[in-house]
Amino acid sequence: MTPDDSGYVNYFEILDLDESAKPGEVRKSYRQKMKNLVNEIAAVEITEERRAHYLLEMAKLNAALFVLRETESRDEYWNARQDLIDLEQKWKAAADSGDPMESDRFRKAYDGKVRDFLGKYVEDYMLAAGRDKECVEASNWDPAHERHAFRILRHYRQRLYRQILERLPYAEITRPEIDWDERKQVVGQMLAHGGV
Repeated sequence: MTPDDSGYVNYFEILDLDESAKPGEVRKSYRQKMKNLVNEIAAVEITEERRAHYLLEMAKLNAALFVLRETESRDEYWNARQDLIDLEQKWKAAADSGDPMESDRFRKAYDGKVRDFLGKYVEDYMLAAGRDKECVEASNWDPAHERHAFRILRHYRQRLYRQILERLPYAEITRPEIDWDERKQVVGQMLAHGGV
């Protein structure tokens, strides 16, 4: 059984490259994908939803270049990603064995690492890439992009985190049951009485 690596952002996959890609291949793929994205953006009417989508796609491409173009940052990222996948597998094995102490030990180690990984490689590096000269030149990323992207990247990180949580040993994700008619009535009453 191969480990499920969904949720752990894969910058090689974003650039359609394998892990052995050389820095020149990273730059070439990045430039082509960014050019295609910029052309696509120029060809459509920008709505709020499309803007959010395109900002996220630009940020992912910028971060892929930012992380993968240098051997040191690429190796650090790929090792951190693989360590996290391995830790998830160890935790699942401990949970399956029925040893609550061992399972809890892996859960505690995993919790901090997954948050650090997603914070660093999804939010921090995507925003840092938007300030990188090479990324700015190719994507025309500017401070306005960054202001809009901040919220979008936070939501993206949270979406990835939820995707990971859904398969973890302790996660029993249930959708909230909301009675929309009741909620509408309560909000209407609050507004009528100036309670909001």
